[in-house]
Amino acid sequence: MRLMTKEIERAFPKLREMDGRNPDEVKVVAKFFTPDAQWTWYATEWDGEDTFFGYVDGHEREYGYFSLSELKKVRGGLGLPVERDRHFKATLGQVIRRERS
Repeated sequence: MRLMTKEIERAFPKLREMDGRNPDEVKVVAKFFTPDAQWTWYATEWDGEDTFFGYVDGHEREYGYFSLSELKKVRGGLGLPVERDRHFKATLGQVIRRERS
């Protein structure tokens, strides 16, 4: 599975374009996850080349930057690569509330 498509690329706001917005107004454009580990990356912005900004649920839950090139290299405990949830639709606010419950 391709982590990025041209359609997804066009849907992303540029980095820092969502600064100061209410999380309920910020769309998660792509959700990436390890099927055999407990890591999920919710991407909300992209620089158009390699760097995303979003919310990461791994060892900690935090906002941060992550890269497409790194996601392509990550392997879970069974050696499976990162996948993209093709059916995921949510705002950042919805994700954060779901993660906290």
